[in-house]
Amino acid sequence: MQTILNTPDAPAHDALVEKKSEFIGDAAHVASLDEALAFVASIREQHPKARHVAYAAVCGGADGRLSERMSDDGEPSGTAGKPILDVLKQSGTTDCVVAVTRYFGGILLGSGGLVRAYSSAASLAMKAARVAHIMTAQRYRMQLEYPQLARFQQLLASVGGSQEDEQYTMNVVLTAVVPQESTERFEERVRETFNAAVTPEPLDMVNIPVPVND
Repeated sequence: MQTILNTPDAPAHDALVEKKSEFIGDAAHVASLDEALAFVASIREQHPKARHVAYAAVCGGADGRLSERMSDDGEPSGTAGKPILDVLKQSGTTDCVVAVTRYFGGILLGSGGLVRAYSSAASLAMKAARVAHIMTAQRYRMQLEYPQLARFQQLLASVGGSQEDEQYTMNVVLTAVVPQESTERFEERVRETFNAAVTPEPLDMVNIPVPVND
């Protein structure tokens, strides 16, 4: 699977004109379908005079399940949202939303013309996006004593993991993210390093974007 790195505040963007109608594609990384809907709402606000803002979004995949949502936004059924969704699915992209805004030019395109135009606008936006591979990872909650922190951080880095946050109270409580293929080695090394005094608490599986080198 792959995703894109462009944020909702700075989406990937491109456009085309088909028989005087302008089709504007915007693509952004989102973590949930709620974020996707918020992005589409922001696009509508930017284009109050547009006739349609169709979209499609795909999220999830860390647990093997994908969630999808799409809308034709008043275009004939299957001529706008589905072509956009097909672009995402064919590219193997998740955690992403693409909105295509149409300014009607007065000439009807027909079902086939609409499908091509919405698909093309979505493809152009995706081509303009910064692509990242998806790495599936396990999130853990860790509780450490202060003298253990530096050693744990070295261990975490050695298995390709990363730290999301930390809270300092009587002990240090932090969230660690470890690539799925390294979880067994990580848990074993934690047990060995701290003589079973530290136990990683598994939380959830997450998608981590890893930028594709140019």
